[in-house]
Amino acid sequence: MKKFWITFNRVIKTGFINFFRNLSLALPAIAVMTVTLFISLFLFIANVTFSNTINQINNKINITIYLADSITNRQLTNFEQQLKGLTNVKSVDYVSKDEALAIYKSENAGNQNLLNAVDETGNPLPASLNISPYDINKIQDIKNFINQKQYKSFQDAQLGTSYSGDRKQAIDRIAKATTVMREAGVVGIVIFALVSALIIFNTLRMAIFNRKDEITIMRLLGAKPWYIRGPFVVEACIYGFISALVSIGVIKIMFSIFSSSLEASSLGLLDIGYATKYFNNNFWLLVGIQLLLGLSLGALFSIIATARYLKLRTSK
Repeated sequence: MKKFWITFNRVIKTGFINFFRNLSLALPAIAVMTVTLFISLFLFIANVTFSNTINQINNKINITIYLADSITNRQLTNFEQQLKGLTNVKSVDYVSKDEALAIYKSENAGNQNLLNAVDETGNPLPASLNISPYDINKIQDIKNFINQKQYKSFQDAQLGTSYSGDRKQAIDRIAKATTVMREAGVVGIVIFALVSALIIFNTLRMAIFNRKDEITIMRLLGAKPWYIRGPFVVEACIYGFISALVSIGVIKIMFSIFSSSLEASSLGLLDIGYATKYFNNNFWLLVGIQLLLGLSLGALFSIIATARYLKLRTSK
């Protein structure tokens, strides 16, 4: 066991010595890994921010059922309970005729003609049920339930529901757009991760290939594969460690500039305010993830590069 720890410490020490000795080769590898980790983290935060934006859009979309004046309290209670039992219904809020009138007057407080017209005709506004769905892509399921024969008589004959005509088309377009945004974000992260993996792998492979003579000599002297590979793994882990710290530092500076100096609240579809808040609230978690990712990438690709391109057998 003592011999193992002596050898292990020697491998670690050699890895650090090789890092500083081959700094000219290390800098390009660190630069590539830094860019990779930076973009990966930025895409992750952007995807979280897009998801939040999509959720905000979803929360603002609901279906309003305009109720007939003839509906009884018992029918209303039963209808409301049936709606709350649907799997895609988040909440059902009842708005009485008086509440509807108060809302109407509040929204049109600056138009005295409309207010006078309402006062002269009494209260023509119907009571309503506002339904908030979990998934706006499945609103049609709620509409199909509402359109059942036993519930049609509960609805105002002229108004029916808000999920019809131009509003229905608008909601359907928003639902489709949010789905495309969410899927595009996931696909973008996966594609970039694969491309980045290839770039990092080739960078580390070139760094290792430039020292093939050194490895050949070590093999001729009888060094075991893990002992030869060990310093390269340590060196690559140093690349990943430094790259992770630099990338998250750049992200922090970037968000600070966007949120303070530029006083930007959004960058295109990206809500800078929310992205900055998410980054700050999860800073140490993201630091840990970046370090883990950097160390893992460095170790993994250095092992693959030495085994595949330098003909080291992993079975020993």
